[in-house]
Amino acid sequence: MTEQPQEHRVEITVPPDHEVGVYAGFASVWRTQDSFVIDFSTAVRPPEVVQDDESGESYVHVPAQVVSRVRIPPSQVWELMKALEQNLSAYERESGKSAHDGG
Repeated sequence: MTEQPQEHRVEITVPPDHEVGVYAGFASVWRTQDSFVIDFSTAVRPPEVVQDDESGESYVHVPAQVVSRVRIPPSQVWELMKALEQNLSAYERESGKSAHDGG
């Protein structure tokens, strides 16, 4: 009986037209029954102070455009969170900056 390999190695290829990537200053996370969705967005105009018609309260309105929408299965959320935490910790160690404080 042959033993099945336990390790998975995924080879990721980035198409040349995606190598540069896109800048996103914001991310919004939401979910459906089958997936988690991350909308990466960037501001399209400067923020402006506007007044809410109903409450009369002022707030800062930031017009933004989604530059990429990524859907992942629920089973991959923990893997993504672990990878982000590992890379954030490495960034903070190497740069001496805290990403939480704006780098």
